[in-house]
Amino acid sequence: MWADPSGQASVWRRCGPELALVREQARYRPWLLLASLDDLRHLGADLQPEGSGARVTYRELEGSGELRFLVSAESSRALTSAVLTGASRRSSRALRSLRDLPDEELLSLAPEEQYLIASGRTYFRELGYDDLRRLSFDLETTGLEPERDRIFLVALRDPDGETTLLEAPSARDEAELIRQLGRAIELADPDVIENHNLHGFDLPFLARRARRLGVTLTLGRAPGLFTRPAARGTAAEELDGDGSGRPRRTRFTVIGRELLDSMDAVLRYDFAARSLPGHGLKAVARHFGLASAEREQIVGARVYDVYRTDPERVRRYATADVHEASALGRVLGGAAFALARMAPRRYERLADAGPATGVLDPMLVRAYVRSGAALPAAANGDGTPHQGAALYLFATGVAHRIVKADVASLYPSLMRAYRIGPERDRLGALLALVEQLLGLRLEAKARARAAPQGSSEHYLDEALSAAMKIVINSAYGYLGAVGLTRFADVHAANEVTRRGREVLDLLCSALAARGVTLLEADTDGVYFAVPESWDEAAERRAVAEVAQLLPAGVQLEFDGRYAAMLSHEPKNYALASYQGGLLLRGVAFRSRRAEPFGEAFLRRAIERLLAGDVTGVREAYVECAGALRARALPCFEVSAEVRLTKTPEQYAATREQRRELAYEALLGSGRQSWSSGERVRVYRALGGRAALLRLDGEDADEPGSATVARAADPRDYDAEYYVRLLRDTFAARLARALEPEVFAEVFADPRQLGLFTRSLAQAQPILTRLRDAQPISSPPAADRP
Repeated sequence: MWADPSGQASVWRRCGPELALVREQARYRPWLLLASLDDLRHLGADLQPEGSGARVTYRELEGSGELRFLVSAESSRALTSAVLTGASRRSSRALRSLRDLPDEELLSLAPEEQYLIASGRTYFRELGYDDLRRLSFDLETTGLEPERDRIFLVALRDPDGETTLLEAPSARDEAELIRQLGRAIELADPDVIENHNLHGFDLPFLARRARRLGVTLTLGRAPGLFTRPAARGTAAEELDGDGSGRPRRTRFTVIGRELLDSMDAVLRYDFAARSLPGHGLKAVARHFGLASAEREQIVGARVYDVYRTDPERVRRYATADVHEASALGRVLGGAAFALARMAPRRYERLADAGPATGVLDPMLVRAYVRSGAALPAAANGDGTPHQGAALYLFATGVAHRIVKADVASLYPSLMRAYRIGPERDRLGALLALVEQLLGLRLEAKARARAAPQGSSEHYLDEALSAAMKIVINSAYGYLGAVGLTRFADVHAANEVTRRGREVLDLLCSALAARGVTLLEADTDGVYFAVPESWDEAAERRAVAEVAQLLPAGVQLEFDGRYAAMLSHEPKNYALASYQGGLLLRGVAFRSRRAEPFGEAFLRRAIERLLAGDVTGVREAYVECAGALRARALPCFEVSAEVRLTKTPEQYAATREQRRELAYEALLGSGRQSWSSGERVRVYRALGGRAALLRLDGEDADEPGSATVARAADPRDYDAEYYVRLLRDTFAARLARALEPEVFAEVFADPRQLGLFTRSLAQAQPILTRLRDAQPISSPPAADRP
């Protein structure tokens, strides 16, 4: 759908057995929620109660909430002007935007959200995901700078699965290529246009090239390419700060179609699953089994060079890209699709929305407005501190025969079981949403487990479960976000964490009583090692027995078994499967900011460590240190990705006090301008010089796939600095798994033989217990709701 401030809404629907496209025109009255009518009193007789036909009307909502007047007008412009006129008079200063007013005085939503809330509609009520007509396109460009480089090929996959290649062999053909793309999209008439990194690269590059060439770019069902602010954060950003690794940026939007970037779905999925090897298209496609074994591979920096000598090869490469992007959308698209059925926002906005302010809040606003109830403003609290969640680290080092018992959405389950909700939510809307979403999540999780491993059905339901988990878990965060959310309630949040600690203590005590070795426990579940005599049936039996002791509504499930585990720090661990795979969790082992050579070393060393091969750990260290000193590794392997947080002016103001590697690398390369939020790769070159790595290729975040642009790799990094980093930073993460003297020998400098070195063949990893589970004094069933 599309709505504009004039009160006009266009809705595209697919109807009947043939899913024929129908466009409806609807009128709605733009509206605001105000704390009082004082700023509208100047209207005199033009301000009247709802139903009077006056130019501006109002309805007083019931209850004690601060935002109690729903005010509407024929157009948003008239309504906004009236409010700003009165507010300017009251404050004795000229106000130009509703954003200049405090949040506690009004609530203003986007036009589409106003229409959806007022009408009670949402997207996709009777449609299945496969009923959408989805089109993917992918650009191949001569470089990454639209002011200098150009588009030479576009691969387009239409909703029926057919591929079209549009080409511009020379610069004079590029304008016609862009026009052909617009005509192809118009002919295919998709509901959704998608690609991987669509908003990060393809659309910005395409828009800049069209503007430079004077071509009208038409991607929607009506003319116009508009911008909108990105959501406050992706699911990951809102929950853990900058966990997504994706900068907030302006997004494009068009009339009558939704623009979806599968990067958002990948980030949301990986925040919950933590299983992806990277976020680039090719890495993710391989992970999900979407890439063909015959897939054409070309290093990103060389695509245009290859095209000039072997265009057919590039055509195969581009075709594979667009088919993988479409398949990825199919595998992970169920999450945003399901949210769009529930929340009163556009589909594309829910795809990149944060779970609390972007998903839960619009649903709560709708519940109150539709019920005629006044909404509270953001809660400021009474100064009561928020108590943290329980997180126990029982042991560090290496353990074998590992089981994970999963507590399915503990905090939301406790909110639901004990009816713990915000005191100001007199409708009980938040608890109702938690109940509905929790049921959907558990159903999707069960379907994912029942579906064949690796099937599209498995991944679709897994993605849906992951999205529901993020949104559900954000309900607890919503409670504790005093000053940020309208239904924040620190007392309710503290009650949830108190109950959570009780459940976790009970769970750990009951498991310990059955003879297991506890390793780590938090609100997601417990990792523990079982006796050597246990088989899988005994493992499952122990989990089932403990599950019977938990409060009603709290579910404990057998969630997996592993051959070995390296426990490093809370939420930072490695797991070796019985099939030989390795899973790394936490920023100590997986981080976008880490140098690729260090993560590669860790993976190899941990594999040997968990197999009990301490000599193999030493070999991995010696080989990596030798490769660094010989500069056998490319510069990419020693570079770190850094997100810029300062503008050139801000850095200049602090440069004399503190020099920072990333900004010095930019300045040293000749760059005088950059934007906050931009990501660059930098490394330390010889002499301590900061160096900028210029990368080509869309998968530059995948080790081994990126190349240095337009120049041979200089390999001028400070080798001794990175050898020290190897030992002091990366190898140090294995220290808890080895006796101190063994650690010293394993990571001794290969060039300096010790006087009393011994054979490492008999050395074994260790496990150190840090604490025991606390016994539970009260009967487990006594506190059941």
